[in-house]
Amino acid sequence: MDYPNDQAPGAPVRSGIPEHGRIPKYYAVKARIDRLLAELPEGSAIPTERDLSEEYDVARETVRQALRELVLEGKLRRQGRGTVVAGPKLEQPLSLASYTEGVRRQGRTPGRTLVTLDRFPCPDALAAETGLTRGEAVWHLERVLLADDERVGLESTYVAVARVPRLDTDFDPDSSFYAYLHSQGIAFGDADERIETVLATPREALLIGTPPALPMLLIHRVSRDTDKQPLERVRTLYRGDRFSFSAHLSG
Repeated sequence: MDYPNDQAPGAPVRSGIPEHGRIPKYYAVKARIDRLLAELPEGSAIPTERDLSEEYDVARETVRQALRELVLEGKLRRQGRGTVVAGPKLEQPLSLASYTEGVRRQGRTPGRTLVTLDRFPCPDALAAETGLTRGEAVWHLERVLLADDERVGLESTYVAVARVPRLDTDFDPDSSFYAYLHSQGIAFGDADERIETVLATPREALLIGTPPALPMLLIHRVSRDTDKQPLERVRTLYRGDRFSFSAHLSG
């Protein structure tokens, strides 16, 4: 198979154009707009739908569909009544590192907004998944994740009250939960993690500030300490248009 000389290794092969050469009109427009975005700095306003439809000699609905896909892919974002060039996606490592570390590594400022912190008896399902004891007291910590004050995710953490009994008084909800655990002499040993794509519920979309139709990356994590004792169960939603994930693999 022949590849164009400028084919980027991470780009769709042949720019996503099938061998028979017949592509939807909106996709051709999308490819042209995508090339335009590469020349514009982050935050730049793009031409209006009307201007783009005249420039490419297509219907406005064709342009609208192309723009919708570019928004979903995180290359554009809505701002007021216009559309601007989005910045690069945040790259989060798949490791036993905190959200704080991953965001700071990219020169962004991490933050969190507390939604709820409450305690309840551990239900059967949580006990079966984590190894906690049914009925023992657990904390539920729910926070909106921020990057440079932009809402980018929603995190729910479940941890036994016995491990961090003063979580409600000693912990700053805007800080790293992992750093807090370390300050309590608790060290992470290992974890099981699962990733899937989902759509946010109406409540989650409202908290994150996104349309319900925006794809989300959902990470489930069950962590244990160095003694193999259950530590935390985390459910984290990340905006699919603002995040990518990386991992180092070795054989």
